[in-house]
Amino acid sequence: MAWFKKARKPIASSTAEKPSRVPEGLWIKCPGCTQLIYKKDLEESLNVCPKCGYHFYISATDRLRALFDGGCFTEHFPNLASTDPLKFTDTKPYRQRLQSTTKNLGLKDAIIVATGVMDGLEIVVAAMEYKFIGGSMGVVVGEKIARAVEMALERRVPVIVISCSGGARMMEGALSLMQMAKVCAALARLDRARLPFISVLTDPTTGGVTASFAMLGDLNVAEPKALIGFAGPRVIEQTIRQKLPEGFQRSEFLVEHGMLDLVVDRRNMKTELGRALRFMRAQPSAPQALPVAVGAVSAES
Repeated sequence: MAWFKKARKPIASSTAEKPSRVPEGLWIKCPGCTQLIYKKDLEESLNVCPKCGYHFYISATDRLRALFDGGCFTEHFPNLASTDPLKFTDTKPYRQRLQSTTKNLGLKDAIIVATGVMDGLEIVVAAMEYKFIGGSMGVVVGEKIARAVEMALERRVPVIVISCSGGARMMEGALSLMQMAKVCAALARLDRARLPFISVLTDPTTGGVTASFAMLGDLNVAEPKALIGFAGPRVIEQTIRQKLPEGFQRSEFLVEHGMLDLVVDRRNMKTELGRALRFMRAQPSAPQALPVAVGAVSAES
């Protein structure tokens, strides 16, 4: 055994004496390719990774700014808010949850209805906000979409709904489920008026939203790799006790199986939606008479 002992001192780091001059938050690591992205470059590409195309989350307000010309739009019905009809309480009262979320986001509920001009066309857009209680659909969300459709009917303009939701809001019970039928009935009136409805599905779009208006568009468009379905893949696997296919419930999988029409990069979304609306507007406004099939008996005969 040594008769002396030498104490080792750790080498002092130079950064401990001189803090880094690089501000935090300037660089963001992409979950898709693990590359570092300069935050300004990411914002300029609409929060899409310029290296691998991974789509980051963006707010409903940012989506509206990206779609409308010049980023300018007029918001409608901003003061509609839930009255907590069931006096619901889980880990905390629903009313308290609404108040804290409203304070943090500056929104009264999980959707923004706006009008403006997109690619030279006047439109009505309803964009859902996922950060407001998971973008869940309650009484206010259903009412605002229904009013958006009524506004489009009055102005004779198309409707675009951007879905980003976990489904119906459990805190409002059956009242939230009623919104599925309410919105679908409003969209039926839009269809009878021969006005286009485009549904844009983003990550995630699930539950009662998918089971109702999100899949009823004249054109159903999704962002790349968006999770779209009714129940989640983990729930389905546990129920049927089978391994699901690779990419199950992702937008690319749904396009291949005929559940969606297009998968469009967010950076091209405005151009593609404008092109689709111009095509729809160019179509006849009244249904064409169907020709009598060979061998069929006409009403006059």
